[in-house]
Amino acid sequence: MAATTADSPVPLTEAFLDALRGKLGDLVDASATTRAVYSTDASNYRIVPGAVLMPRTKEDVVTAVRIAREHRVPVTVRGGGTSCAGNAVGPGLVIDFSRWMNRVLSVDPVSSTAVVEPGAVLSTLQAEALPYGLRFGPDPSTATRCTIGGMIGNNACGPHGLSYGRTADNVVSMTWLTGGGEVITAGSGPDALAAVPGLDAFVAEHLAVLRTEFGRFGRQISGYSLEHLLPENGRDLAAALTGTEGSCGVLLEAVVRLVPQAPAPALAVLGYADMATAADDVPHLLPFRPLALEGLDAQLVDVVRRAHGDGAVPALPAGGGWLIAEAGGATAAEAVEAAHALVAASHAADSVVLPAGPEAVRLWQIRADGAGLAGRTAAGKQAWPGWEDSAVPPERLGDYLRGLQALMAEEGLSGLAYGHFGDGCVHARIDFPLDVGGAPMRAFLERAAALAAEHGGSLSGEHGDGRARSELLPTMYDPGALRAMERFKALLDPDDVMNPGVVVRPALLDADLRRPGARRLRATDGFAFARDGGDVTDAVHRCVGVGKCRADPRGQGGFMCPSFTATRDEKDSTRGRARALQEMLNGGFVTEGWNSPEVHEALDLCLSCKACATDCPTGIDMAMYKSEALHRTYAGRRRLLSHYTLGRLPQWLRLLAPLAPLVNLAGRVPVLRRTMMTLAGADPRRSLPPLPAKPFRWSGASRTRLGADGPKVLLWVDSFSDALAPDIPRDALEVLTAAGCDVEIAAPGACCGLTLISTGQLTAAKAKLRTTVDLLLPHVRAGRTVIGIEPSCTATLRSDLVELLPDDPGAAELAGAVRTFAEFLTSIDWTPPQAAEHLLVQPHCHHYAVMGYEADRSLLRAMGCDVEISPGCCGLAGNFGMEKGHYEVSAKIARDGILTRAAGHPDRRILADGYSCRTQLQDLAGLDGRHLAQIVAEALRR
Repeated sequence: MAATTADSPVPLTEAFLDALRGKLGDLVDASATTRAVYSTDASNYRIVPGAVLMPRTKEDVVTAVRIAREHRVPVTVRGGGTSCAGNAVGPGLVIDFSRWMNRVLSVDPVSSTAVVEPGAVLSTLQAEALPYGLRFGPDPSTATRCTIGGMIGNNACGPHGLSYGRTADNVVSMTWLTGGGEVITAGSGPDALAAVPGLDAFVAEHLAVLRTEFGRFGRQISGYSLEHLLPENGRDLAAALTGTEGSCGVLLEAVVRLVPQAPAPALAVLGYADMATAADDVPHLLPFRPLALEGLDAQLVDVVRRAHGDGAVPALPAGGGWLIAEAGGATAAEAVEAAHALVAASHAADSVVLPAGPEAVRLWQIRADGAGLAGRTAAGKQAWPGWEDSAVPPERLGDYLRGLQALMAEEGLSGLAYGHFGDGCVHARIDFPLDVGGAPMRAFLERAAALAAEHGGSLSGEHGDGRARSELLPTMYDPGALRAMERFKALLDPDDVMNPGVVVRPALLDADLRRPGARRLRATDGFAFARDGGDVTDAVHRCVGVGKCRADPRGQGGFMCPSFTATRDEKDSTRGRARALQEMLNGGFVTEGWNSPEVHEALDLCLSCKACATDCPTGIDMAMYKSEALHRTYAGRRRLLSHYTLGRLPQWLRLLAPLAPLVNLAGRVPVLRRTMMTLAGADPRRSLPPLPAKPFRWSGASRTRLGADGPKVLLWVDSFSDALAPDIPRDALEVLTAAGCDVEIAAPGACCGLTLISTGQLTAAKAKLRTTVDLLLPHVRAGRTVIGIEPSCTATLRSDLVELLPDDPGAAELAGAVRTFAEFLTSIDWTPPQAAEHLLVQPHCHHYAVMGYEADRSLLRAMGCDVEISPGCCGLAGNFGMEKGHYEVSAKIARDGILTRAAGHPDRRILADGYSCRTQLQDLAGLDGRHLAQIVAEALRR
């Protein structure tokens, strides 16, 4: 097979693709868009595959691998695509198990085992085991999206690897497909090695090297874990295959061991001067057998504070770094007592004990988001994996960290260190200047590998070697051990078709890097990309692939990514869209720039909900990128029909207001409604929103100024509230008056331009926003707070306004004066009325992403309301769910989210501030939603 590069993937012959499609049909996808989004994982590497297979059954996988072997096509297996080392990218055929082969087949509480398919997500397994008081022990921070197959591939550990061991210690047996096309059962015991012909003889021949080179300490994950094959270790073939990174075959099914849940663990949070000093204390704490012992850098916490405010961080002891020691016990009280014992045994300068509860959860979330949060250094530079998870014996950890910091300083690099300190495992993202090439990274990695080896350590402590570290294995293994690994792979993959270039016969660590090939693209006349210094390329490369967008928000309380939850298609995740944009910037495969069909196919189902800007720890804002893409694509060109109709909806609403009775009549006649919706570029199954008899601006209230002596506010009535829901600003006015405010109504014409922004009409949007600044800013300078009542419009003035008008100081001044209805009412000295309602709340995505929902929670609590929050998007998202081609996805998002919640809580009234959210509820289920202002006003009247 000829040598290839990332831009020139392995040429899959028509004979191979014909054979594959002949057997597996549409499970095989060789489209340009799919190949683009699978070109990388969570690593620095980029290799465009020839095709992607999404199998439904074990038989599909066996068929594909046998055909690939026959045609000499390399095969790479992939789970959640969260590999930091490039383990899950490769040329030829990529097999993605996460789409269909993702079930937990059974849980047996008697034997404390579970049977899983390789694509089963760890958090799904944990949820299935929880009713039996069980869990899977290893728990990497990517638990909400990493798959069991990926964990087995990398021998993952996580924080609780300290108490429950590595994945290799928790696998009972596996159904395994070798590279030679044979299906075997991999287990342990006297006859286990007989499953692979020649393996018994291999062990007998290599006894000395297996005993001296492998398994020297717990986190020696680099290379193959061949020590498990030894007779004194139970001849455990399953454990030996764990951590082979897809280079020795394919997992088809696994039986895994489960462990009891800790009832109510408490945290001892220990503060130290710095991370190295914290590491020095680890050996003193290990005798107390903590369930987890994590290191957390103060700079990482500062990133969270800057992004989300002090409220996102629990009270922490003083220090430049912390150890988080989790203590267990039969009861919560026993766990707290054990945590205090850890504090007493430590040499910490300060400490705090957190019992199980919200504060402990918030601290764990910071730790879980570490890979994304550490994607920016303290100076704000992009940081990358590469030296992601080195490990040394815990007693050497402090000295190793000092050496690592000194090495970074010598190489002119920086990064944040954190990780599983109880196991001696260090995570680090480092600001390699990959935009200029891979040479600086190579220089550092070669020296870092030598440093780790000097301390008796491993290049990888849980993520595997992949393309980042396999070339460096001679630093820690002697030639005999390297030959043994080659022999072992040959027994299982004689034709070297399984993930070639990883572990054995490794690829160069600086080959196929993604970032150096990306062309520099600057902001122009659209968004400023201010957070990234006006550099579109840096902005798009914020996505390093941590994959949080693939997690089901219903299980973690977030909103990202609604279209992926509906389709489970990688191209519809935030990460998939970022990959398509990155490929556009590379230009080697996606070649038509902003006009590339691959870009628009990937962006098509983005709802522009902005949830990624908050939920993704890297801070990527796909809504902004989509708007910019549409702006540049259609500059000076004819646009989509919906851009002229839905994208300019405020203008149409003003024109149609006098014709409200006729429009409403047409909306009640099915054939007329369908015709009108089709002519507007909308899906004909959608309802035509009814127009009120009078917009708010026609009412006497719109011209009223109330001269109270209280806080001075400007009630900004946006286009949607004015023309479609005038009762809401009337109720808002009533509430603000009751709160003693001096209220003035903003003059008509102050529009945020949201529909223009979401359809990429940024030139028109900027003109609209300049008018809005001119209209509202004088009131701000007169001391008034601007109160927004439509969440999406309010969020636009708080965020997009300054991105679109970065050179206008008035824009920033206005943005700083805009508040939501709840933010304002909770900031003044006013006692709200009691309502005592049972509410199901659907927060608007922009409200959640830009302003946060805590002020609303506080107001509702003060009113005595019982509140249930529905996580995730409603699915309509302004023009998205109205447009042709989006109806099914929009409806599925709603049915899987708010509509399911509503059916399960028929006693709760629905609160939905967003006009689009209320429209979706009414359109799909005939449910009424109310605005917060209406709830408060009703309570006042009672």
